Amino acid sequence: MAERQLRPQSAGPDIRLLVPPLKRGRIEWLVEKATELGVAEIQLILTIHTDAQRPKADKLAIHAVEAAQQCERLDVPALHPPVPLPEVLAAWPAGRPLVVAAERAPASGPPPPGLAEVARQHSCGPAGLLVGPEGGFTVSELDDLRDLPFVALVGLGPRILRAETAALAALACWQCLAGDGSVSPPLRSLVTTGAC
Repeated sequence: MAERQLRPQSAGPDIRLLVPPLKRGRIEWLVEKATELGVAEIQLILTIHTDAQRPKADKLAIHAVEAAQQCERLDVPALHPPVPLPEVLAAWPAGRPLVVAAERAPASGPPPPGLAEVARQHSCGPAGLLVGPEGGFTVSELDDLRDLPFVALVGLGPRILRAETAALAALACWQCLAGDGSVSPPLRSLVTTGAC
């Protein structure tokens, strides 16, 4: 029986990570690391290039719980089963920005801005981060995403990253730039001013 509270439960950042099911081992690792980085929800998405078996929800939940214990989180991210990307987009809340890591520029229009520029516009609010499958989004998927008013396509640099690497890089950068309060002001200042 609990006798006293050691620390209050605080709400983490309201960040929803959308990722495709990845090959065995990689998706478990991604769930573990995303949990450590403070994500509130993980939504598995199905795209045209998605090529992986559905992971077992109970195994992913175990990884999330163990990661939450490791980093002393008092909550565990919600894990949602795979859903086709168009269904997720159709139900997306209008006021929540969806930042899409686009490894290639869309077929038409300007190149995507950097993550820092988009994060500055949406600091500390609820957001979603979407990463494509191995093989990336198709040109038509990128064009469809770009046309949605709540979507911001961003580049993550000059290299093509694996899906799990892109997801964690985007999440870590977003946490540092838009913040959940855990990044020290001097580090945030260095990153947002472009010193890093």
